[in-house]
Amino acid sequence: MSTTIPVAPLTTQDAETLVTAARRAADAAGVTVSVTVLDAGGHLLAFRRDDRAVLISGETSTRKAYTALQLDAPTADLVDLVKPEGPFHSLPTALDKPLLFIAGGLPVHRDGRLIGAIGVGGGAPEQDHGFALASVERLS
Repeated sequence: MSTTIPVAPLTTQDAETLVTAARRAADAAGVTVSVTVLDAGGHLLAFRRDDRAVLISGETSTRKAYTALQLDAPTADLVDLVKPEGPFHSLPTALDKPLLFIAGGLPVHRDGRLIGAIGVGGGAPEQDHGFALASVERLS
């Protein structure tokens, strides 16, 4: 009989660490962003929007986090899959869920298990991906 070792869930303190690290990376680059952190069940743990960030960045950060969580993959790795010739080309419209296939969303793992996700919106997609990556690295 195999024993599953429990993995600590993503906590609100972890979520604050992720938000702070992503915002610091964005501030260093002179970019205003919104940051969303979801737990493994897709529930909101933390959200921050810079006062000067474009309003839509709040929605895009949340959708990026949700997409990264549901597919357990960086959204940057999924962009080509939803192009007309890609295998997931109909996925964005097939589900009544807030999926968004733009770089800036990352799953968060602990001990090899999915525990949540972060999404960053407001900068160029490559910037958002970098800010999310900096935050996940900070949490590690």
